[in-house]
Amino acid sequence: MQAERERAAEARRIRPRNPDPARAVPWGVRVAAEAGWRFLVLAAALWVVMRVIGSVRLVVLAFAAALLITALLEPTVSRLNRAGLSRGLATAVTAIFGFVVLGLVGWFVVWQVLDNLDNLSGRLQEGIEELKRWLLNSPFHVTEQQINDVAGSLSDAIGTSTSEITSTGLQGVTVLVEILTGMLLAMFSTLFLLYDGKRIWEWTLKLVPAAARPDVADAGPAAWRTLTAYVRGTVIVAFIDALFIGLGIYFLGVPLAVPIGVVIFLASFVPLVGAVASGALAVVVALVTQGVFTALMALLVVLVVQQIEGHVLQPFILGRAVRVHPLAVVLAVATGGVVAGIGGAVVAVPLVAVANTVIGHLRAHAGEEEPAQPDDPAGPDPVPAVAQQADPPAAPEQKPG
Repeated sequence: MQAERERAAEARRIRPRNPDPARAVPWGVRVAAEAGWRFLVLAAALWVVMRVIGSVRLVVLAFAAALLITALLEPTVSRLNRAGLSRGLATAVTAIFGFVVLGLVGWFVVWQVLDNLDNLSGRLQEGIEELKRWLLNSPFHVTEQQINDVAGSLSDAIGTSTSEITSTGLQGVTVLVEILTGMLLAMFSTLFLLYDGKRIWEWTLKLVPAAARPDVADAGPAAWRTLTAYVRGTVIVAFIDALFIGLGIYFLGVPLAVPIGVVIFLASFVPLVGAVASGALAVVVALVTQGVFTALMALLVVLVVQQIEGHVLQPFILGRAVRVHPLAVVLAVATGGVVAGIGGAVVAVPLVAVANTVIGHLRAHAGEEEPAQPDDPAGPDPVPAVAQQADPPAAPEQKPG
């Protein structure tokens, strides 16, 4: 009997207990759940950030514009500072020169538009008549009655939309006030970033946890070099586009060649979309003022210049420092446009390029891959002051756990 009781106790002791519920869940399901709740947290944080940005969109866009302008002007400030000028004087000289150049360009564009306005109205009427004759003689079988019906519909639509036009005009005044406010805010932000960017960067690093501060401090200069290369390269490419397309339509006799060139320059800061829109504007002006043949020649000029830009200028000038996949460019421009309009479309691609650089450096510090060595077409300039860290942390060997 004693032996039987011992055997029963031994059987109860070795009887398998109920498994741990966490261990009963398959490994793949546990991994999916872990990734899922983290993804939900990130999505919620991103949604909150987007809501905050939408609430203060004017401030965010003005500061982003200030960063882009600072990336363009900061090398000049550094060179003047190394030449013997104080930081404040170098900042003042660079800022005044930049604002004067922008003011002269704006005055020249307005002067060109006003000077050609009377001539343009007459040539526009002649171009519409020529386009009408071409449509009548074209193989599209368009009748004069159909053209008159379309013109009458447009006239009626304009005549019956007076209240809407007035409302739009009032909204335009509000938009103009916002634009002026944003320009002033961007101007002051640029001045402070140029003059005191180093201390601003040091203060920003203090917001980062101490364990992650060395990695962030190392990624900052690389991100700034990427932003500087992007802005400088984009300005050069936009200037070449505007110059050659403007010269092309000027020699074709298209009016307002200079204002169209300025529009092409500004639109080039919106990748892909801006080039198409500005090129279409040049072709439309050529069509309604000079006729179909001139419009086709203008289209040829636009296509040739843009092909040279896409296959020669951008790879050569920008290099690998800011290389972003075309799909990422399209998605970034679309997202930026939806979130913050034209300003969001302008800052979306440099934001993606900088984020790509930062992620690559953080992964390299984590030991996942070797750090990339981007091509800097601007030469071996030192890291700008806004991306320097004066006092590195005491224990840079510590990594975040």
